[in-house]
This record gives sequence, structure tokens and C-alpha cells, in this order.
Amino acid sequence: MSIKETLQQRGARYGEFSEVAETTYQLQEALKRSQPSSMTSSQIIALDMICNKMARIVNGDPSYIDNWHDIAGYATLVEQELSITNRDKEQSQ
Repeated sequence: MSIKETLQQRGARYGEFSEVAETTYQLQEALKRSQPSSMTSSQIIALDMICNKMARIVNGDPSYIDNWHDIAGYATLVEQELSITNRDKEQSQ
């Protein structure tokens, strides 16, 4: 598959790149304005990735299940990290 074909396929699924980029940027900017400094790098990046998936959903095919699955995946990764951190804190007390 050529790059042109790939981009056409992705555009049909996710929406125009410039629109997805703008939506992602606006969502990320909203989060940055209220992001507490206590957030870990994993939490910040997970939210950034979730913003991109949300932008793809609202600009493209909202029924494309992979976007929803990916959002759940990023949230699960943070949940797992927090569970380990909390467990380690409890064990050290």
C-alpha cells in the first residue's frame, strides 16, 4: 500500500489530519491549564494519547471500536501503575 493510499484510508477512518490535530491540541491545552503538578509523566502522556483518540472519534468514525479500546488501554496502564505505587506505599508503612 502506498503512503497516499494509507493517508486516504486513515482520513476516511479518523477524519482530516488538520482537524484531528486541532482538536487534539485544544483538548491538550485545556488539560494543561488545569493539570496539577503532582501528575506523573505516565499520567500526562496517557491523557495526551486519550486526547488524540477522542479527537479521532469526534472527527472520524465514532463507531470504530479500536479508538475506544485504546482509550481503555491507556487508562488501564495508569491504573496499573497507580495500583503498584499504592501497594508499594502501603508495604513501606
